[in-house]
Amino acid sequence: MKTADIAQRYLSYFEKNGHTIVPSASLVSDDPTVMFTIAGMVPFVPYLQGLVPAPFPRAADIQKCIRTNDIEEVGKTARHGTFFQMLGNWSFGDYFKEGAISYAWELLTSSEADGGLGFAEKDIWVTVYETDDEAAQLWQKIAGIPAERIQRMGKEDNYWHTGQPGPAGPCSEIYIDRGPAYGRDGGPIVDDNRFTEIWNLVFMQELLSDVRSKTDFDIAGPLPKKNIDTGMGLERVAMFKQGVENMYETDQVRPVLDRAQEISGRRYGADAVDDVRFRVIADHVRSSLMLLSDGVKPGNDGRGYILRRLMRRTVRSMRLLGVDAPTFPELFSASRDAMKESYPILETEWDRLSASAVAEEDTFLRTLAQGSTILDLALDDTKKSGAKSLAGSEAFLLHDTYGFPIDLTLEIAEEAGLSVDRGAFDELMLEQRTRAKADAKSRRRQLADVSVYSGFRALGETGFAGYTDLETQSRVLGLLVDGQPVTSASEGDIAEVILAETTLYAESGGQVADKGTIIGSGFELEVLDVQKPVAGLISHTVQVTTGTVAVDDAATTVVDAANRRAAKQAHSATHLVHAALRDTLGSHATQAGSLNRAGYMRFDFAWNQALSAQTRSEIEDITNRAVQDALEVTTRIVSLDEAKDAGAMALFGEKYGDVVRMVDIGGPWSRELCAGTHVGSSAEIGLVSIVGESSVGSSNRRIEALVGQNAFRELAAERAIVSQLTSALKTPREQLPDRIAEIAANLKAAEKRIAQLEAKEREGQVPAIAAGAEQVGAFRVAAVSIGEVGSADDVRTLALSVRERLGSDAAVVALGGIAGGRPVVVVATNEVARTAGAKAGALAKRAAGVLGGGGGGRDDVAQGGGADASALPAALDAVVAELRAA
Repeated sequence: MKTADIAQRYLSYFEKNGHTIVPSASLVSDDPTVMFTIAGMVPFVPYLQGLVPAPFPRAADIQKCIRTNDIEEVGKTARHGTFFQMLGNWSFGDYFKEGAISYAWELLTSSEADGGLGFAEKDIWVTVYETDDEAAQLWQKIAGIPAERIQRMGKEDNYWHTGQPGPAGPCSEIYIDRGPAYGRDGGPIVDDNRFTEIWNLVFMQELLSDVRSKTDFDIAGPLPKKNIDTGMGLERVAMFKQGVENMYETDQVRPVLDRAQEISGRRYGADAVDDVRFRVIADHVRSSLMLLSDGVKPGNDGRGYILRRLMRRTVRSMRLLGVDAPTFPELFSASRDAMKESYPILETEWDRLSASAVAEEDTFLRTLAQGSTILDLALDDTKKSGAKSLAGSEAFLLHDTYGFPIDLTLEIAEEAGLSVDRGAFDELMLEQRTRAKADAKSRRRQLADVSVYSGFRALGETGFAGYTDLETQSRVLGLLVDGQPVTSASEGDIAEVILAETTLYAESGGQVADKGTIIGSGFELEVLDVQKPVAGLISHTVQVTTGTVAVDDAATTVVDAANRRAAKQAHSATHLVHAALRDTLGSHATQAGSLNRAGYMRFDFAWNQALSAQTRSEIEDITNRAVQDALEVTTRIVSLDEAKDAGAMALFGEKYGDVVRMVDIGGPWSRELCAGTHVGSSAEIGLVSIVGESSVGSSNRRIEALVGQNAFRELAAERAIVSQLTSALKTPREQLPDRIAEIAANLKAAEKRIAQLEAKEREGQVPAIAAGAEQVGAFRVAAVSIGEVGSADDVRTLALSVRERLGSDAAVVALGGIAGGRPVVVVATNEVARTAGAKAGALAKRAAGVLGGGGGGRDDVAQGGGADASALPAALDAVVAELRAA
C-alpha cells in the first residue's frame, strides 16, 4: 500500500465520521519558542489550551513535521527521521476516550477492501496510564483485547503535557507485534523494538498548574472541556504495510537511496557503515526539499542553519561514499518524484526549489575545497612540529568557521598518518551548544506567557476597522502591565491594551505597526507598538501620557494619518516591485520576505546572482510606469482555493486561512494574498527610487527602495551633489562621469608612484637594520620600530628582506610599525634560527600580547597587532627577552 494511499484512507475514514479535514500547516512554526512544527499537535495548541476557540468540534489532518534534535541518530535506527508526517484526529469538547478508542480500533482492524488498514487483531497491544482503569476497560469492551495485552506504564511513558502549565492527561499507545524475529515476547514493556508503537491517543482531561519536569507536576483540577489529541506516524504505518524493515525503505524515501546507490556504485546492504550513509542521504534530501517548499532558505542561523546542516550532511555522506561531484540535481529530482503525489507544490515550484538546492551544494563544494586547503596546511604544521595529533582547536575552527565536517577532518588526518584530538574538539562543541541552549532559554524567558490572552480571545476576535477608517469608537477589554492583568494603568505606565475594535494596524505581512494614539475620557495613550500575540487578537503596547485608563473604559483609536499614508505607499510599492521583478527576471523570482514602513520598502526574492545596473534600471522603470498609469488597487475577500485559481501570489511558508484577502493592482498583473494596508490607486505612491541591491544568502537577493516623499528627497539630495561637483570641477553634468574617472585614474597613478618611492626608501633601510642586528644568545636579532607605514604588508616585506640580508646566521627579525594608527609586529626567522628553537608564530603572539591584541602564524613568518601603539618598543623588547631566555 503506497504512503499516499494510506494517508487518503485515513482522511477519508475520519471525514466519513464527521471530522473537518484540515490542511497541513507549514513546517515553519507560528510558535516563537520553536523554529519548526515538531509534532502534529503544534498547529492545534491554541485550541487545546483554550487560547483561541476551535473553529470545529472535531478534525483530522496529516501534518508535516521536522525534528532535528536527534539528527546524529538518523540512519542508525529504523525510527529516527528528521522529516515525518503525523496522522491526527482531534476532538475539542466533543467525543472523548470511548470515541477515540473506537475510531482507532475500527480503522486499524477493518479490511483494506472496506477502507481500513487491515492490521491483524492478534498483533495489536496497547498501553495505558498506570491509574487509567477507564481506558483499560474500554479497550476490553470495544476491541476485546485480552487483559494480558493491555499494559500499564507511568508518567514517563503514558502521561502527556507540553512541559508548561496547561492542558494534560493520560495517554494510551497502540503497538504492533512484529514477531519473534524482532525480539523477546512480553509486550512493549519487555521489548519496544519487537513491539513498535504506531498510534498514541492522548486524553486531555486535567489542567496543570506547575510543571517541574516530565514526571513532576501539579494538577490544578479537571479541564472544563475535555479534548482528544491523537498521533500516528505515517511513515511507520507505511513501513508495516509495505513490509520493509525501516522508514528509509518506504516508497517516499527509498527512491533517493536507490539513486545514491547508482551514483556511488556502492550497494545498499553490503556494508553497515555505508548503509547508515545511504539512509542519511535519503532522509536529509527529503527533509531539505520539504523545508525549501515551505520557504526556508539555507543560511547561517535559525531555520536556515538547520536546512544548511541537512544539505551539508548529505554532501558529506555522498563524499564518504566516494562521490565528490555534484549530486543534488539527481537526488532532489528523485525525492520530488516520490513525494509529488502527496505534495504537488514540489512539481509546480520545482525550478525554484532545485535552483536553491543546487546553489547550496555548489557553495559547500567550494567550502570543502577551501577547507581542505586549510586542513592540509594545518596537518603539515602538525607534522613539522613533531606532534602526532591535530589540535582539537584546529578541527573546531574548520567546523565552526568553514563548515568543514569533523568526519572529513578525521578521515583526511588519518590518511596523513595523524589523529585528531577529538576530546578537545568535543569539549569546544559542548561549550558552543551550552551557549546556544542558554541563548535559546533566555529568549524563551523573554517571551510573554500567551495564556494571559486566553480570556480576552474567548470574547471574540478583535475587530479591525483600519482598512476604511482612521478612527473608531471602542471599549477597553483588558490591560496588562509586565505581562500581568491589571484593572487600570496611570500616567507614565507602559501597558498592553486589548480593545474590542481598533483602526491601528498590527505588525504583520512585512508591514510595521501603525503609530497613533488611544484617547478617552480623562486619558490619552501613545501607541508604541501593535501586535497579534495570538491569532485573532490585537494588543496595543502604549505609554499612558495623561490620566488613568481602566478596564471597560470607552476609548477611541486614532491612527497617525501621515505615517499610515506613507506606509500604504511603501506596501503598495512592494507589490509593484515584485511584479516588475517577475516581468524582468521571470516567475522564479519569488518573494522571500519584505519590510514596509513609512517611506521605505525592502524586498527579498529568490535569485542567485547580482542584478546588473541595466536590470535594476529596468525594474525601477517598470515600477514607476505602473505608478504613472494610476492603476486601480482593489481588494477582495475570497476562499484560498479561489485565490490560487486566480493566480494570486502567496509568500512561501506563510500560514493562510481558508478565507483570504486578495489585493490586485492593475488586475492580474499584480495579484497577491495580503492583509496589509494599501493605496487606492498606484498614482498615490508618487515615486519609487531603488537605492540598493545586495545578497542576503547564497540564493536570495534584496532590493531596497525609498518611496513617495522620501524618494523625492533622495533625488533632490543627489541633484544638489551633482550641482556641487559640476561647479567644483568646472565640468558640464553630462561629462562628470568621464571627468571623475580621469581624476580617479590620475590619483591611482600618483598613489602607485608614491608607493614605489616609499618601497625604494624602505629597501634603503635594509642595510642599516641588518648592520644593527645584535647577538642575543644563539641568535642574531634585528628588533626595530620603523614608524608609520602604509600597511602591515610593508612591514612584512621589509622583515623578509632583512632576514635575507642577515645570511646564514641564526637570524630573527622583529620589525614594528604603525599602520592606520594601530601597531603591528612582524617576526621572521630563518631555518637555522628555527632549528635552534626560535618560532616566529610564538614570538609574534608574545609581542601582540604586550600590544593588547592577538597574533601568531607559521614558524618562519608571523605577525601580531593590538590597540596600544605606545607599547610597540615594549613589544619588541619582549621578543628579545624571549630569545635571550631560550
